[in-house]
Amino acid sequence: MRILIVSQYFWPENFRINDLTDELSRRGHEVTVLTGEPNYPEGRIFPDFCSNRKAYRCFGDATVIRVPIVPRGNTSLRLVFNYLSFALSASILGPLRLRGRRFDAIFVFQTSPITAALPAILLRRIKRAPMLMWILDLWPDTLSAIGVVKSPRLLRLVAHLVCFVYKRCDRILLQSRAFSPKVTSLVGGSEALRYFPGWAEAVFDRGDIPVAMPPELVPYADDFKILFAGNIGEAQDFPAILNAVEALRDTPRLRWIIVGDGRAAPHVHEEVKRRGLGDKIIFLGRYPLERMPSFLNSADALLVSLRKEPIWSMTIPGKVQAYLTTGKPLLAMLDGEGGRVVAEAEAGLVGPAGDSAALSANVLRLMKSDTETRRRMGRNGQRYGKREFDRERLVDALEGWIEECREDQHHS
Repeated sequence: MRILIVSQYFWPENFRINDLTDELSRRGHEVTVLTGEPNYPEGRIFPDFCSNRKAYRCFGDATVIRVPIVPRGNTSLRLVFNYLSFALSASILGPLRLRGRRFDAIFVFQTSPITAALPAILLRRIKRAPMLMWILDLWPDTLSAIGVVKSPRLLRLVAHLVCFVYKRCDRILLQSRAFSPKVTSLVGGSEALRYFPGWAEAVFDRGDIPVAMPPELVPYADDFKILFAGNIGEAQDFPAILNAVEALRDTPRLRWIIVGDGRAAPHVHEEVKRRGLGDKIIFLGRYPLERMPSFLNSADALLVSLRKEPIWSMTIPGKVQAYLTTGKPLLAMLDGEGGRVVAEAEAGLVGPAGDSAALSANVLRLMKSDTETRRRMGRNGQRYGKREFDRERLVDALEGWIEECREDQHHS
């Protein structure tokens, strides 16, 4: 099939849409990606991209068409301009650069912002192709939770925009079952909804094959290492994490390793310095996805957290699926769906979102547990991940939904 993917974010930015694109290409589909210039999470266009744009026109066998955007920067105003610039740029330049190309389906990768779907709606009309949208963020709830928009009136306007977008989708794919009531109320029914959770990227498929400890972790080889991987943002609730680090500052041989970066990182670094925790929490920065298995497999426990907000309780953090593949126990500070997954899998210890005292207690409990108990948690997680988040099965389902949409369009 000829599939057009519309996503504001794409390689070399690290999002699961990269792995899906690669998998669809591997299955013989002709994939084209309409995206922006890479600038996440640093907030500036990647220097490597600026110096050699031609090198980023293909991703494996997929064709990549990029449109100019305003970089995210590090303020809320710049973020708004970033969101709007992709919607406008892709709506104007997208149809021009895709002129003459036919597609069997349009697939929208919808993490924030919802406005990234607007060019796809236009292309759906121009190309007469069905549109499927994978919802990873619920708007306007996400905007309210991270504090980008506080005006109730503006949030209501965004809700109208969300409703407009959802009603123009032929299929709506939900990363969490908890999204269903909200989306159903906005579109007036559940007929178009399908459950489509995330999965661990192919780079994590090594299973139980040993991975050498990365040199960055060798200085901490004899310590009990709790590793957090991914975005350092408002949603991840680093204030609560730092409270737990501070509560356990006198615990021997305990290190907190942070592998990632994000908009909140400068503030978190300042807080660590202010509290005098620099010897307990280690920031290693961001690394390519290909290196992540070595970091995860060298940890003693893997940390996942989201702030205490209704919207985050509906979400399964994307890192959970990758964590489950490692055979390492998870430490979760999560409510709702994310916490349910870890508890149901018996893959680690779960405490309420925002509860640093519970996290501290779970850390001590895990450190005192024997090696076999921790290994059993890891094996439980691997089994659960394979059963619930298997990539092959999920992409099979996606292909089936695309075919359904094509048949529906043919009969209409």
